[in-house]
Amino acid sequence: MKYALIGCGRIAVNHIRAALHNHLDMVAVCDVDLRQVNNLLKKTGYDKSVACYVDYKTMIENHPDLELVSIATDSGSHARIALYCIEKGIHVIIEKPIAMNLADANAIIQRSKEKNVKVSACHQNRFNIAVQEMRMAIEKGKFGKISHGSVHVRWNRDRAYYNQANWRSKWASDGGALMNQCIHGIDLLRWMMGDEVDEVYGTIRQRFHDYLECEDVGVAVVKFKNGAIGTIEGTVNVYPENLEETLYFFGETGTVKLGGTSCNRIDIWNFADATDNEKSGLQENVGNIYGNGHMRLFEDVIEAVRNNQEPYVDAVAGRNALEMVLAVYKSQLTGQPVKFPLKEFDVLEMTGTFNK
Repeated sequence: MKYALIGCGRIAVNHIRAALHNHLDMVAVCDVDLRQVNNLLKKTGYDKSVACYVDYKTMIENHPDLELVSIATDSGSHARIALYCIEKGIHVIIEKPIAMNLADANAIIQRSKEKNVKVSACHQNRFNIAVQEMRMAIEKGKFGKISHGSVHVRWNRDRAYYNQANWRSKWASDGGALMNQCIHGIDLLRWMMGDEVDEVYGTIRQRFHDYLECEDVGVAVVKFKNGAIGTIEGTVNVYPENLEETLYFFGETGTVKLGGTSCNRIDIWNFADATDNEKSGLQENVGNIYGNGHMRLFEDVIEAVRNNQEPYVDAVAGRNALEMVLAVYKSQLTGQPVKFPLKEFDVLEMTGTFNK
């Protein structure tokens, strides 16, 4: 399967390794800065001939046989590039967030259906072994009636991190801690709790990063249509380094806590049916905070293309995660809970929120 990567920043290493692991034929790599391309290829040890581009449209024109592209550019350009690829009939993997507003996310869903193009939102943590164990327990009804769940993303990002790329933590190109660092955990919470949301009430602040446009901490309460409650805490203010990403799930007959750096470890696994309670302590070794999920996500997308089926993490999943973050942002603006489904909202509406 002919494959190309657009965007060669921090996350791109995982895309290249996943593509090679799944035996894709990598024919082209694109970034507005060719130094990024060369650094990426060197870092991954890729020594075969590959075409390098600074313009993705030129790349696609020169490779009409392209079948799959992954998009790992700044968040603000995800939707524009994805829609261009979809119109060309190319299947796409889109790094999170899938878009910066609901109109673009809905357009990606609609056009991909019309063009029979497969789109996967890169929420790779859904493929973590610990996450899959939790999901299976939910699908088997092992928790009984659900009480509540919570996600905590307690990480550290310093000035050096933001200086690496000037698009980070800007409303037009990124969003803040909730949109960038915490959207994976937010995706897991909504997915595990049944996806159907009634309303979200949240607030965000900028406490330590006054050189940025966006938030460095946010909290929210989520009311789900099934009566359960969810809470979200996301921050990049933890001193001096990343602390944890944890997901809690509380049911009438079960309690589970996933931990580790990216929900890759089962810290607590207690059920009234004790036949498999030995799963506490199960841990998947990961090389970085992004985990191993890209490998499995790429494998799933390849299978979806070949069998003409929807990817496990499709464009709707990406839209749902985006909707959650946008709802917290809108709640900050209005000071009120936000009812679902969320009407059109764009990250750009947050411009000036933290102007001093």
